Amino acid sequence: MEQPIKVLLVDDHEMVRIGLAAVLDTEDGIEVVGEASNGLDGVRLAQAYKPDIVLMDLVMDGMDGIETTRKLLELCPDCKVIVLTSFVDDSKIYPVIEAGAFSYLLKTSRATDIADAIRAAARGQSVLESQVAAKMMNRFREPKKPDRKPLHEELTDREMDVLKLLAQGKSNQDIADDLFIGIKTVKYHITNIFAKLEVEDRTQAAIYAHKNGLGE
Repeated sequence: MEQPIKVLLVDDHEMVRIGLAAVLDTEDGIEVVGEASNGLDGVRLAQAYKPDIVLMDLVMDGMDGIETTRKLLELCPDCKVIVLTSFVDDSKIYPVIEAGAFSYLLKTSRATDIADAIRAAARGQSVLESQVAAKMMNRFREPKKPDRKPLHEELTDREMDVLKLLAQGKSNQDIADDLFIGIKTVKYHITNIFAKLEVEDRTQAAIYAHKNGLGE
């Protein structure tokens, strides 16, 4: 006979754990091997019982479900985490998926759907609540923002000349002499350079120039 799918429950609500355990223990091929009321115990029990699947709540006192998922999978990489929560906001969905969650379900799901998701995860198939799947699809459909041009591309040719001399450590007077312009004009150009490079002083401007190969 095939070994049952070992499931660990991690939820800070006792009645939720009791209800899940009672329902899942009636399902063929699924065995609840442990229950944890917080993230730290969830990680500890996962190491002890080596479950195939962890049903993970997200909002818990102390270490939340996102951090628990991350730590648990670092220690038990073969385990699959199924999020079981009441929340479908972006601040929960994306961080926990990035942390390694395999599937995402709501606590309003039917018991049979949760059991089916456990079996699917054991076969390597993810299951996403429809609202979550829609959010994920919409996120991928969002047009990518074009990469921002380097700040120094906004500089005029004369401003670029001033920046290069500034990066060489030259004073305003030296720059004026080298470029045959007045010192007031140099100060005007430097003010514009600071604004366009989003820096506050000569040192930051010089550092920017050297980082971008403009100081030669």
